Amino acid sequence: MEIYRGNIFRPPSEANSVILQVTVGCSHNKCTFCGMYKDKVFQIRPLKEVKEIINFFKLNYPFAEKVFLADGDALSAPTEYLIEVLKMLKNSFPRLKKISSYAGPKSLLTKSAEELHLLREHGISLLYLGLESGSDTVLKKVQKGFSAEEIINGCQKAKEANFELSITVISGLGGKELWQEHALSSAEVVSKISPHFLATLTLMLVPGTKLYKDAEENRFQLLSSKEILQELKLFLQNLNLSNTVFRSNHASNYLPLRGVLNQDRAKLIKIIDEALEEKGIWPLRPEYLRRL
Repeated sequence: MEIYRGNIFRPPSEANSVILQVTVGCSHNKCTFCGMYKDKVFQIRPLKEVKEIINFFKLNYPFAEKVFLADGDALSAPTEYLIEVLKMLKNSFPRLKKISSYAGPKSLLTKSAEELHLLREHGISLLYLGLESGSDTVLKKVQKGFSAEEIINGCQKAKEANFELSITVISGLGGKELWQEHALSSAEVVSKISPHFLATLTLMLVPGTKLYKDAEENRFQLLSSKEILQELKLFLQNLNLSNTVFRSNHASNYLPLRGVLNQDRAKLIKIIDEALEEKGIWPLRPEYLRRL
């Protein structure tokens, strides 16, 4: 029995979850910056196979309380299929409290409101979505496949179905050319979505991706660590949120931050300023310690 096919990725907050791979790869898999699923052809794992894997986890982790559905955009699987998986999970783990999943804009936009409500009722409570940028210019350049307005609409559908949303923005994705537009537009879009959770990670170039080649050929210029912090500061300054939990604890980030926005904004900006001025106890993470 093959528990996982290829490398598995999960959000930092799912470190203690059972990772159940119901789909292999990413249904979009065209983003120029992402190398996570380039070695995989997207497919939905057969229910029989998933049942065997759940039984394995049931034997080895009988008291599991959290399950994360992988790979990229597991929500793109047919609704009937996902409901069967969710029923199996509930029957297998009596202490199960939370089921979460990655979700792409396409799955949120193509599933009906009724389908989203059904998935919520059957146990999925938290969806992780990569906004990446609120700038349509940046989104087009990185081949995200959707506009900012479409992503907002998808997120609104998810919230109307009572899902919690965790949104990710990639610091530095606009490069030197578009860093201000990236920061300001991302703040505007995140404010409109008003997610329960917000995370930033920092762009790292992955060999073999189009963006890596663009940087090698000087069509894209990376920001320095301090320029990343200046961009992050501008982003935070322009957010309009209420009780959104913010984290920048991903291993790619130069400066780990945590707080609730907007009430902790001044504190977070002070930490950024101290790091920029190299004062206090806020050293930047060195390049060799950064990871995706």
